[in-house]
Amino acid sequence: MQHQTRHIKQPSVLPMSREEMDHLGWHELDILLITGDGYVDHPSFGAALLGRWLIHHGFRTGIIAQPAWDKPDDVIRMGRPRLFAGVTSGSLDSMLAHYTAFRKKRSDDAYTPGGKAGARPNRASMAYTNVVQRAFPGLPVILGGIEGSLRRISHYDFWSDSVRRSILLDSKATAITYGMAENSIVNLAETIETILQESGEINIKALRPQLLGVPGLVVAGSAKDVPTDIPIITLPSHEAILANPQELIKATQLLEKQVHQNKAMAVQETAGRMVMLTPPGPLLDTAGLDELAELPFSRLPHPSYTQRIPAADMIQTSVTTHRGCSGGCSFCTLALHQGRTIRSRSKRSLLKEVTAITKVKGWKGSISDVGGPSANMWGAHCAGDQSTCTRPSCMTPKICKHYRVAQKDFVNLLRAVNDVQSVKHVRVASGWRIDLAVTDMPALTGMIREFVGGQAKVAPEHQVDHVLKLMRKPGFETFEKFLDLFWKESRKAGKQQYVIPYLMSAFPGCTEDDMHTLGDWLKSQGWKPEQVQCFIPLPGTAAAAMFHAETDLKGNPIHVAKTDAERLRQHAILMPNTGRPPKGKSHAHKHHDHPQKGDMDKRGRSRKR
Repeated sequence: MQHQTRHIKQPSVLPMSREEMDHLGWHELDILLITGDGYVDHPSFGAALLGRWLIHHGFRTGIIAQPAWDKPDDVIRMGRPRLFAGVTSGSLDSMLAHYTAFRKKRSDDAYTPGGKAGARPNRASMAYTNVVQRAFPGLPVILGGIEGSLRRISHYDFWSDSVRRSILLDSKATAITYGMAENSIVNLAETIETILQESGEINIKALRPQLLGVPGLVVAGSAKDVPTDIPIITLPSHEAILANPQELIKATQLLEKQVHQNKAMAVQETAGRMVMLTPPGPLLDTAGLDELAELPFSRLPHPSYTQRIPAADMIQTSVTTHRGCSGGCSFCTLALHQGRTIRSRSKRSLLKEVTAITKVKGWKGSISDVGGPSANMWGAHCAGDQSTCTRPSCMTPKICKHYRVAQKDFVNLLRAVNDVQSVKHVRVASGWRIDLAVTDMPALTGMIREFVGGQAKVAPEHQVDHVLKLMRKPGFETFEKFLDLFWKESRKAGKQQYVIPYLMSAFPGCTEDDMHTLGDWLKSQGWKPEQVQCFIPLPGTAAAAMFHAETDLKGNPIHVAKTDAERLRQHAILMPNTGRPPKGKSHAHKHHDHPQKGDMDKRGRSRKR
């Protein structure tokens, strides 16, 4: 018996209280979503996105944002949901949200009303799961979002300097939805609904085998639960990884393969239990992404908030054109979470969203960003057989012969956005993939002359070739080629424009000599960067595995800056005001300080040309 989709009118905002439920005429929720972010009804916020998508598919869904984690009072205010509770730490891993690049507690949180720090706990997915289970015994709890997704198998945890097992086991949740979860969460809801209709109750132990038929899930069980009718990728066991750091590199590479080829189940043994990852399954295509984006998001924080949410202000007039990033950079989480396959929205849908933005309260005439993980990948696709592809990146060591993208279409899209009534300015604030950009000079020329908005954000990351190779980044000559064209076209357009380079210190394989080489090049250009990222090994990434193993991905030993003292020394070569290395005992616990849109305006600003 399948779930019969019922039509539910989309509310102005998803309910966060019993009073809002009563106003909607909902006597109970089907699904409750718990998030570590403040609730912003915008498609860039995962809880809002999935909540509206579930309502679109006939499931009454409410949100509890940033609840107390030491008592269940906040979680129970809308009552027990019929089907399950979904838990996410929010838009960032909670440890990343809490600590700076140098392991100091952050004083703010851009995803919280008033920008206040401390509104979510450390290891939020585990803390929220615990409080939900206390509030609603026997209710399935499903992890999702970036924290659950990237910690789905054994992973190196920078903050404890240890290899931790799957967060599914540590949290004792029922399952994880990994990646972009729209299809899997609806499939999951329908599966649980069917079980409830057929048996009259939800038995979690009996439910788990049923979930192995849902794409994009992580489920724990025993060896006898592993299916025999699907290809299996056997990951190194947790115990093997503890015994040999090289096994973490192997596990990470196999996980990248499982996600990209999208045909096999990955299985990892941990203390006799099996952690099973179903294939990602079908991803939302253009029609699905359009359908999702055209749901009636208010694009504003929930009206109950009396203080602004900084991240909401940042993205209020931005438009996401696509999902996925084909780069596969070794330090980046995108390939494991969104995938390397580009899925693009239609021009019609994007222009419709821009028109909707112009009608939002506070509209001032500027579209702050039209882009995605790498802006100029909109419309890209693979002409080969992805299910047999073994490349870890579509871009390096050189762009794959099967990769197809018409960047002139993206420029034409930008021009169409600029023509929307009441739009005065359009810019591309997302990063540009420069090795792709320089393959289409007419398109790149159009972007530089018309849509830079004064600052072009690009990511050379480093200057030294062996470091760039470990990063899975193009050679530095590509960046220099881009710079030459940027100066030339900016002059022709009569514009004073700047390049904002993303730079990184203390990456695995990088030495102090390598940082001096980068610093010397910057001095030769008259550049004095005001913000540089200090590398942090993010859970699940290839770079994290290299950091832990102190080898490259082939097992060759590399230098790794692990102590506070050396990491600060490397960073201070470009950022001399960062501070002196600490005296006494060193620590290997550092944090990767991802730049936010609001604090990049002076970072690496170039001299005028």
